[in-house]
Amino acid sequence: MATSRRDKLNRLYTRLAPGTPLTSEDLASLGISADLAVHYVRAGWLKRLARGVYCRPHDPPALHPSVVLLQQRFEGLHVGGKSALDWQGIRHYVSQHPILYLYGWKAGRLPGWFTQRFSAEYHQKRLFNEHPGALLHVRPLEDHKGAPLVSVPERALLEVLSEVGVRQPLQEARELVESSYSLRADVLRDLLMRCESVKTVRLCLRLGRELSQPWFGKLDKSQLPTGSDRPWVSRSPDGLLVLKP
Repeated sequence: MATSRRDKLNRLYTRLAPGTPLTSEDLASLGISADLAVHYVRAGWLKRLARGVYCRPHDPPALHPSVVLLQQRFEGLHVGGKSALDWQGIRHYVSQHPILYLYGWKAGRLPGWFTQRFSAEYHQKRLFNEHPGALLHVRPLEDHKGAPLVSVPERALLEVLSEVGVRQPLQEARELVESSYSLRADVLRDLLMRCESVKTVRLCLRLGRELSQPWFGKLDKSQLPTGSDRPWVSRSPDGLLVLKP
């Protein structure tokens, strides 16, 4: 019995990358039952982060594998908005204490073990006509296997624009659009065609035109869902935002 326990513990320590948090399901896949996990915790060979979540002692959870774990718990969860832009090199300024913006399909709350270690916000967002199991233009970071899912820059920018008037200052959004000259028009067109927010579509087109972005000239406005002929009007801390079709 003792030898079997040591073998399972060795597999646990040798198969996992540093900083990887574990769930009860992960342990079970290694042959470690709930009772054995309790024994490992009491013996100091495992550290319990929360109910059903563990890490190895002296090996605290790292950000990327922690986000990957959350993806198992939150439907459609991905790194989006300003965080996705920043992770892919599109930023207006470098923040010393950046907030990690996570989006998902349903309302929820990030677990305490995660927010105690990482400054993060989670928001429910259904910006596009898509399925949570097949998000549009969301991929593993740098296409690495097992990396966190991240919005491509075109989607991330639209996620930022969707927040204008809610949590996102217009001026900062404008500055991010100004840095978006390298966006791919075909990807942006695909996202805009399936975007369910008229405000987001109109704001993208307006800022793209005002800032003379290369991708703007490649978009056919008549094919995009800009809504009715009526202006879209919203009052926010930035003042009155009027977006004409």
